[in-house]
Amino acid sequence: MFPAPARLRHFASAAILACGLVSSAQAQAVALPLDTRLNEEVIGVPAGTALNVKLETTLYKPNGTGPFPLLVINHGKSPGDPKAQSRDRFVYMAAQFVKRGYAVMVPMRTGFSRSTGTYTDYGCNMKANGYQQAGDIADVVAFARQQSWIDADHIVIAGQSYGGLASVALSTQDLPGVRGVMNFAGGLKVHGGSCDWQEALVNAFAEYGRKNRIETLWMYGANDSYFGPQLVNRLYAAFNGNGGRVNLVAYGPFKHDAHTMLGSRDGMPIWLPEVERFLQRIGMPTEQVYAVAEPVPQPATNFAALDDVAAVPFLPERGRQQYRAFLSKQTPRAFAVSSSGAWGWAEEGESVNERALAACQGASKQPCRLYTVDDYVVWTDGADPANNTAAGRTE
Repeated sequence: MFPAPARLRHFASAAILACGLVSSAQAQAVALPLDTRLNEEVIGVPAGTALNVKLETTLYKPNGTGPFPLLVINHGKSPGDPKAQSRDRFVYMAAQFVKRGYAVMVPMRTGFSRSTGTYTDYGCNMKANGYQQAGDIADVVAFARQQSWIDADHIVIAGQSYGGLASVALSTQDLPGVRGVMNFAGGLKVHGGSCDWQEALVNAFAEYGRKNRIETLWMYGANDSYFGPQLVNRLYAAFNGNGGRVNLVAYGPFKHDAHTMLGSRDGMPIWLPEVERFLQRIGMPTEQVYAVAEPVPQPATNFAALDDVAAVPFLPERGRQQYRAFLSKQTPRAFAVSSSGAWGWAEEGESVNERALAACQGASKQPCRLYTVDDYVVWTDGADPANNTAAGRTE
């Protein structure tokens, strides 16, 4: 099927963690609550030449037995060891699709997170990198089409960063039931070395355009720190000029870095209208048919003013310096503290409350509680810690 002999996620994480006495990697390893609003669960999907790899896959579904149309969302690659990468969830996008009656699958590809097998890196051979990762996506589609709760004729693929590159590579195949591919900030950047990774990426997109079989939607922002407008224009020209079917949406700047748009709470007004138009064009459902409860926000309190650094309990001076820095971060954001003197915070992306608590808890034997969420204080002096810790069940 794919020219690469075997089966990279390049994702500038929207999450920033900082905490007393614990590293970000340790904090990220803590299991986050599953989202019961979306019937979230984690399953194993067989993949690989002999289907001997199990892909750690997040599954969301509406209530009921289906069959449901399907969205498959594909992740990028964080720097470092793929095994140390956390399970991607794409909760904001998943929620919008579950409202529209879709099942949503987010597979961690071979060698990432808790997926088995060994990650393969072809370096500057971008064509092979894309095809390699696309193999796993094709296996997920094949598995999904065998499930009674999936509408095998209504499937759409999405990918962010390296997952976008993989999804565009997948569009070279005739896959039964797959009607469209959505590429959000797709590509792969090689750090170090002497190869011209941009030229290699353009050449890969040229080949994918020549072999394109499935209609695609691309979305890139003007201030993407990995794939700027000049490079995106080259990718588009290579793909479109070789016959690829593509609608490019250049949506301008987004916050500090458009590369994080899809994983941001504030990205939905940008991507959702374009996605709905694309779904209508390829014959996929767009009408909201299910209600999904909105997350219950932490209530604001009158404990202290947001910028009253001295009022934050328990913190040593270094922690107070961190809180001052936290006040300049963008929302969504959260800051957590513990009576042990530990702290943790998270900025942007998904599950910021839970990530801030996990960052703090990784450094503390005492319970951690949220102090600040977004632009208001949620701390109540003397309250039960359970009143403002993350709710939900864990994996």
